[in-house]
Amino acid sequence: MDTLITLKTVHIAATVVLLLCGLGLALLAWRNRSAGPAVVVRRPWAFVWLLMGVCLLSMPFTGWWLVHLVGWPLGQTWILGSSLLYTVAALAWFWLVARLNRLRKGEGGSLNFTLVLAVVSLVGFVAIAGLMGAKPV
Repeated sequence: MDTLITLKTVHIAATVVLLLCGLGLALLAWRNRSAGPAVVVRRPWAFVWLLMGVCLLSMPFTGWWLVHLVGWPLGQTWILGSSLLYTVAALAWFWLVARLNRLRKGEGGSLNFTLVLAVVSLVGFVAIAGLMGAKPV
């Protein structure tokens, strides 16, 4: 039972850290909006992006392990829905990081599309956190 509690703690902590880092970066981008969105990918913020990446990579493994330990079938609608949401949100996050890096280097890009990627990623991860909390089992 200790493994289950540890996994729940790690999974929830990864979700909370991911959302808090995203909120912090969004506030930084909003506060420094005159400097452009690329301000959030400067070197001092590399640790935050790296931390978010580690959280993103750990969540599918800890989530699958939790489902396996509890004994839920992987075919449940909320598990499949959260997996689909995770895939879309994670791909949007990776694309957002690549786009912001291009903006930092001075290469062109649409700021509206960058904002859309950020919103898709945020809404996806918040919806997953809601599904994790609701768990209609």
